[in-house]
Amino acid sequence: MENDNNEPLPIYNFGGKVALVTGGASGIGAAAARRYAQSNAKVVVADIDAAAAARYADALVAEGGSAVGFGCDVGDEGQVESLMAFAVETFGGLDYAFNNAGIIGFEGNPTGQFTTENWTKTLGVNLSGVFNCLKHELAYMAGHGGGTIVNNSSSAGLFAAHAGAAYGATKHGVIGLTKTAAKEYLGKNIRVNAICPGGVATPLLEGMAGMPIPATAPGGEMPPIASPEQIAEGVMWLSSPASAFVIGQALLIDGGMFL
Repeated sequence: MENDNNEPLPIYNFGGKVALVTGGASGIGAAAARRYAQSNAKVVVADIDAAAAARYADALVAEGGSAVGFGCDVGDEGQVESLMAFAVETFGGLDYAFNNAGIIGFEGNPTGQFTTENWTKTLGVNLSGVFNCLKHELAYMAGHGGGTIVNNSSSAGLFAAHAGAAYGATKHGVIGLTKTAAKEYLGKNIRVNAICPGGVATPLLEGMAGMPIPATAPGGEMPPIASPEQIAEGVMWLSSPASAFVIGQALLIDGGMFL
């Protein structure tokens, strides 16, 4: 396995472990699901598009991994409960979770003109959705020996998001949730952290821009844009014992964009 610069990727051994990835059928979620599978974890690919989740899980199996798909709207707590039950019943447990599902929610308006409809919709997915997953993951892991959880925030969770009142608020909120849960479950062998990607060449960003967005390297004339695979490496590291002393952190992965 190699990264975008043809350099070898770290080899993690997640054999015998179970990983859950929400928003797992595309973008950063899909890249993380693949890396979990390549590291020998059994992977539950959850996505609001059930058919896409099933197709992607089948693709991971075709590559030699162990994966199943599941349709889930993370904003609906009942569906999240069903997802958790499915993961445990299918693979026998849950060791790693990457709470990645989210929407952009930008509309080009400053806060004073931001629509309540968009605000409510974005919070329902990006913040309540993470809370729903986190709540049930923590409850399970606390009673079954622990685990690691990574929440997907954003650089917009650390800095201002112009014309993105809802997105910025939710991503700041994800960091707050992460830190609170990390401290509460410190003695339960559960580590909770967040990643904060900068620009990433994903379908979400391309949909907002209305055009393809290529990945670009740090230090060039263009702003650095990561590939989903580069962000997924942060998720793998935070899931692994290599980061055993990293707890409650918001890891900025932005190629130096916000230096």
